[in-house]
Amino acid sequence: METRSKQRIALSTFFFLSGLCFSTWASRIPTLKSTLDINEAELGSLLFVMPISSMFGLPVSGWLVSKFDSRLPLFVGFVLHAVFLLLIGFATSIAMLVVLISFFAFFMRIFNIAVNTQSLTLQKMFEKKINGSFHGLWSLGGIAGVGVSTIMLGLEVPMDIHLALVAVVSILFAGLAYRHLIVGDKSESGNKLQFGKPDSQILLLGILILFAAICEGGMFDWSGVYFKEVIKVEIFTAGYLIFMTCMAFSRFVSDMVVNKIGMKAMYAISSVMIAIGMAIAVVFPTFWLAMLGFSLVGLGTAAVVPMTFLLAGTSRKYSPGISLSIVVTYAMIGILLGPVLIGYIAHAFNLRASFAFLALAGLAIWPISRYYFKKHGGLEL
Repeated sequence: METRSKQRIALSTFFFLSGLCFSTWASRIPTLKSTLDINEAELGSLLFVMPISSMFGLPVSGWLVSKFDSRLPLFVGFVLHAVFLLLIGFATSIAMLVVLISFFAFFMRIFNIAVNTQSLTLQKMFEKKINGSFHGLWSLGGIAGVGVSTIMLGLEVPMDIHLALVAVVSILFAGLAYRHLIVGDKSESGNKLQFGKPDSQILLLGILILFAAICEGGMFDWSGVYFKEVIKVEIFTAGYLIFMTCMAFSRFVSDMVVNKIGMKAMYAISSVMIAIGMAIAVVFPTFWLAMLGFSLVGLGTAAVVPMTFLLAGTSRKYSPGISLSIVVTYAMIGILLGPVLIGYIAHAFNLRASFAFLALAGLAIWPISRYYFKKHGGLEL
């Protein structure tokens, strides 16, 4: 097997394991809510520690990928991320949980920058687009995580044992994949953040991915709660599972679709699908129509992140590692701030109102992407 194929398999393994760990955490949030006996606003406040700690990862992750080959922070960040997933299951108080979630998000941040830096480097070794498939594998890992969580809930396996099993298995497979990762991908230029007037291209991409990530974050952390409290079904992971399944499917075919219709059209289609899907779930809160709505949201959100990461890699001002570090900061804020906003809106009104807010966030992607291509259309890959 050629070297680049081994590298692609190794990198794919990390994307899959990352999705597995994150969805395992997200699918157990309703369990934490019940165990701690907290309301929606209190849960939103608890989740707010994630974007804060993630922000601390910005300068650290940017420095690490410019100082070392990306595979070292990739591996160390992932292992520590999995360790804190395990420890979350043993939290005995809200204060302890806040600390563990903070480190969980911090090391997830380090890993995300490094793994996406590797993906941009590997993309350059292939003639066809492959970046969407990596994010598809992240979603596939997410499906596996939800599937395992559903089985664990059905068998009434305690959360601490569930999280520990996922963390240990993930670390073992990460150790096997590590030696095949790309070596020597450190950039020689564009490795310093420049403060002052923000770069227009990176700023627009950041705002674009922020709205997409708010939708994703809302679905990750609140879809289970929505199905439990609004749709009122016992197996509350059903909505999350269909969302992740459709996202994974869409990401595996997104590279082919983008090659045919272009990124500009893909952003518009994605935006409309998110808005319509959310609207269906809000206006018709019945099981099958909510499943249809969540399916459309999964199909719509799928291509936005990989497309935006690829566009960030075309920056003339920053190296891929630094440009990704900036853009992923917006993504992480969105993916982690979205659940917080939903919590507060749900507490003030109700969960259906908070999901209507997600529909508006998805719809905002279309005009922002149009403005981006008007200013930077020549940089589309």
